[in-house]
Amino acid sequence: MTQAVSRQQALFLLVLAAIATIATWQLPFGHQLLYPFTILSVWFHEMGHGLTALVLGGSFQKLELFANGSGVATHGGAVFGGRLGRALVAAGGPLGPAIAGSGLIIAARWPNLSRWNLGILVVALLLSLIWMRTLFGVIAIVGWAAGIGGIAAWGPRWLREFALPFLGVQACVSTYNQLSYLFTRAVQIDGQFLLSDSGQIARQLFLPYWFWGALLGLLSLGLLAISLLLTYGDDDEIEVSSDDDLVW
Repeated sequence: MTQAVSRQQALFLLVLAAIATIATWQLPFGHQLLYPFTILSVWFHEMGHGLTALVLGGSFQKLELFANGSGVATHGGAVFGGRLGRALVAAGGPLGPAIAGSGLIIAARWPNLSRWNLGILVVALLLSLIWMRTLFGVIAIVGWAAGIGGIAAWGPRWLREFALPFLGVQACVSTYNQLSYLFTRAVQIDGQFLLSDSGQIARQLFLPYWFWGALLGLLSLGLLAISLLLTYGDDDEIEVSSDDDLVW
């Protein structure tokens, strides 16, 4: 016996998850309530910086994640494009995860590949240990890799197929881990005062930091919306069988 589940219902659940995550992060104890996802969002963000630097010809020197929910990606070398390239590296923190997350959501259109796609995310997590320089970061990322790998290997099909777009949503909304950060010129991380992403873009280009913060937030939200609509925007149904398997 099967039960039909519309793509619109799946879309509703994912949008609800995105709103709930963003809203909870803004609460006084929100980061503690969603602590594992807070750490994952920091990983997405810092990897976005480091990999953007690599793509533009620079070096990704080290990745640091801290137990208080902060992180730093250190890169060096000249990047292609000079000031524009440095601005793109700064933007890679908010936009890189949104681009990767959109890819995970769109990949959910092919549910039979969910195990493989989750496996790719596990590989990405483990490869990031090449740059990791904090013990906490190693423990946290290995823990996430083990959890996602366990779902991919032994989880029921419905869980695998939901986990893929759900993690994509978490990547996209990582920009909103601290909404005020988008509109802050400088922050203190591990005792050091550093320019925020929007502050760094303003320094390299033009216009005030709050303009770039708003633009980064809108672009991340736009990527999330487009990927969700591309994946769940039609009226096809998902059949949920009696053994909880999902068949498109």
